[in-house]
Amino acid sequence: MIRFPGLIDPHVHLREPGQTHKEDWDTGTSAALAGGFTMVLAMPNTKPPIFDAETLDLALNAAKQKAHCDYAQFLGAGPDNADIVPSLAHKAAGLKMYLDSTFGELRLNDMTLWMPHFEKYPKQYPIVAHSESRSMAAAILFTAIYDRPIHIAHVSLKEEILLIKAAKKKGIKVTCEVTPHHLFLSKDDIPAISHGHAGRGEVRPRLATKEDVDSLWQNMDVIDCFATDHAPHTLEEKDSENPPPGFPGLETALPLLLTAVSESRLTIPDLVAKMHTNPRRIFSLPEQPETWIEVDENAEYEIKAANQFIRCGWTPFEGWKVKGRVMRVVLRGYEAFKDGKVLAEKGFGKNVRDERY
Repeated sequence: MIRFPGLIDPHVHLREPGQTHKEDWDTGTSAALAGGFTMVLAMPNTKPPIFDAETLDLALNAAKQKAHCDYAQFLGAGPDNADIVPSLAHKAAGLKMYLDSTFGELRLNDMTLWMPHFEKYPKQYPIVAHSESRSMAAAILFTAIYDRPIHIAHVSLKEEILLIKAAKKKGIKVTCEVTPHHLFLSKDDIPAISHGHAGRGEVRPRLATKEDVDSLWQNMDVIDCFATDHAPHTLEEKDSENPPPGFPGLETALPLLLTAVSESRLTIPDLVAKMHTNPRRIFSLPEQPETWIEVDENAEYEIKAANQFIRCGWTPFEGWKVKGRVMRVVLRGYEAFKDGKVLAEKGFGKNVRDERY
C-alpha cells in the first residue's frame, strides 16, 4: 500500500447549475474521492455560466450542500465582466478565459476583449486559458506583455508543448496541464472508443496524432500538472446527431497513471508533483490538514463504468486493464472513502477559498 497526499484536480466540469442530468456536485465529488482527489476546481461554463456575484453564489451554494470533497469554483471571463470579476477573485479558484470555442456570456471573439482581463484581474490569482495552437501562442504573448502568470489548460499538441518549453526558458510565467486522455489516446483510437458511434470520440481539444502524444511523453518535465478535464455527457447525448465534446475522467486518471508508473514511463514523485505539489503552488491552494490517500499499487483490474460513481455511465477507457486502486481516503482527519464506498456525507466538502477554511 502506498500513501499519497490528497490529489488535486484543477480542471473539472461538474455540470451544476443547469445540466445535472450529466453530473452534479454530489456525484462528481463522489467520483473525485473514488479517484483519490480530495480537492477539485470546477469550471464556469455551466448554464448559466459563472461570471458574476449572483452566479458564483449559485454554484457555491450547490457545492456547500452537496460536495463530498473540498472544492473551489472558477469565474468565467466574458466580454462585459472585466470590471466585475476582480472584486470576486478572492472567492474564486481563478479566472477561466475561453480563447477558442465556447458559448454565450463567456465568448471572447477577439483579442481586444482579452486585454481588460489581463490588465485588471489581480496578479496573485491565476488566469487559466482554454487556448489551442495559435491562440495559445497569443495567450503566452499576452502573459509576456502584461507580466502576469497564465496556466494553459489541456495541452495536446507537439507544437504547443514545444512552445511552452521555449517560453519557460525565456522566463515567461507560463504553466500547463495535460489530461490522461491526451496522454493515453490518439485519434487512431477513436474507432475503438466509439463502438460504432463516432460522437464518443468527440473531445476538445481533439485527440491528436501519435506523434503529438509521443511529444507529450518526451517533454514530461515541461508539464506542470495532470488534470482530468472531467467533462461528462450521457451516452444518449454522445450518440446523437450533434454529440457534445468531452470525456469523464475523475475515476480513471490515477489508475492509468499508476499503470504508466508500473511500466517505468513515470515515477511516483512525478505523480505527487503533478497531482498535488504543483497544483497547490500554481493555484495558491491551502494545505489540507490530516489528508492523504492509500493506494494498492498491485491491484489489477479492468476499468468498468458500471463500477463508477459518475452519473453519465460510460468511459472511453472501458475494458482497459490497469494497475493501482484507491483503497482509502482520509480528508481533514475523517475517513471519507474506503473499499469502494464514499463515507463523507453530502456537504462535508469545504470551499478552500472561504476565509474560514
